[in-house]
Amino acid sequence: MNETVERHSVITCPQCGTARREEMPTDACQFFYECTGCGTLLKPRSGDCCVYCSYGSVKCPPQQVDQGCCS
Repeated sequence: MNETVERHSVITCPQCGTARREEMPTDACQFFYECTGCGTLLKPRSGDCCVYCSYGSVKCPPQQVDQGCCS
C-alpha cells in the first residue's frame, strides 16, 4: 500500500483573504495558525480536527490517508 500524502497546503485567512503555502506537520495536528496578513488567530471550525482541514487547500496528512486526526 503506497499512499501519496501531500505535505503542503495553501491556508487562506477567512478574515482578510491572505493565502500562504505552508508545510503541514505529519505527526501532530495544528490547532492554531496566525495569519501573516492581518494577525488573526485561526482555529479549527467545529467538526474539523485542525486549521488545515478548515482553511487549507489540502486536508491534513492523517485525514488524507483516512486515519483520522489526533486519535
